[in-house]
Amino acid sequence: MKPIKLAFVTGTRADYGKLKSIMRLCDSQPDMETFVYVTGMHLMPEYGFTLDEIKTDGYKNIFVPPDFKPSGNMDENLAQTILCFSAFVKEINPDLIVVHGDRIEPLAGAIVGVLNNVKVAHIEGGEVTGTADEFMRHAISKLSIMHFVANNEAKYRLIQLGEQENSIYVIGSPDIDIMLSQTLPSIETVKYKHKIKFTTYAIFIYHPVTTSSNLEYEVSQVISAITSSVNNYIVIYPNNDSGSQIICNAISALEDNEHFLLFKSLPFEDFLALLKNAEFIIGNSSAGIREACVYGVPAIDIGTRQNNRYVPGALKNIQHTEENTENILQSIKKISNFCFSSNYFGDGKSARLFLEAIKYSTAIKADLQKTFVDMDVTSQAITNYINEVCF
Repeated sequence: MKPIKLAFVTGTRADYGKLKSIMRLCDSQPDMETFVYVTGMHLMPEYGFTLDEIKTDGYKNIFVPPDFKPSGNMDENLAQTILCFSAFVKEINPDLIVVHGDRIEPLAGAIVGVLNNVKVAHIEGGEVTGTADEFMRHAISKLSIMHFVANNEAKYRLIQLGEQENSIYVIGSPDIDIMLSQTLPSIETVKYKHKIKFTTYAIFIYHPVTTSSNLEYEVSQVISAITSSVNNYIVIYPNNDSGSQIICNAISALEDNEHFLLFKSLPFEDFLALLKNAEFIIGNSSAGIREACVYGVPAIDIGTRQNNRYVPGALKNIQHTEENTENILQSIKKISNFCFSSNYFGDGKSARLFLEAIKYSTAIKADLQKTFVDMDVTSQAITNYINEVCF
């Protein structure tokens, strides 16, 4: 029997952390042929050239587009990714394209899949955020045949978007598989490797909000707060969304401050070890929402980027504040009151559940043409309209 051929698309350190446990398991299966398509931020030296990390993990088939030249414009990067990935798909002819999240790389992968009659599986659809990423996440879901979501809340949103319920699998967030594994490096090993001498520290990650019209002022308020606090910080540079240079410039000014250590990127397992032992995480990264709660690490979520990412009250480790120096400092003072853990996003079994769905589900063998599923209230409204207009 011919092996199932899977093409995984990864464009950032964040989606790689989410896909890693699944790709490892699939790559070890004798009845599967796994391809890892590496693009986007992974190929940019200013963001740590994380392609090297992927190569170190030893997948059998890693592909890097030879003609991809990243630019500072997201739409140009999207167009380039579509062109390069299209050539790759035509070359290997996969059975399934697997993408994650809400960025331009998975959007490109899903577009190429649909236009080449290749099925697409989307991991962590059905979620909401406070930026343009949400538009892309829902668009990717509508281009996908199979959906692997973190919880029932996301499942119900996909049903609301008209997706077939039997195409949706609740598997949790795949990075939790690695978070709860016994293979994480010790904090002593990670500190030695990265020359971190802090006894105690917080983690700071702040990404651009692409829909913000006042980013420079917002960044100045956030930087003012962390420099005014008495904490040590491990600072990780932002992603490459529009506006990232404003944040990078502000972060670069901290380089000579003894309370700050700056990193373009960190290997995923090293980051997890640091997060697990941090006093708190602050900024607007999804790590403050998704990963921090697993370890019970307090999180300070700043601004609108993670709006509606979780049900209020479901995660008791999070404080939310706006980009205001005094408000942020007040939140920092209260972090000891927010040490709560949660399994809201899964319990570490995602890779196994994904594999079972791919091997035994009928969805992968289903017709490529999807049918929009109306909700009961929509069906009734359509019926009423037809009766009113036609009879």
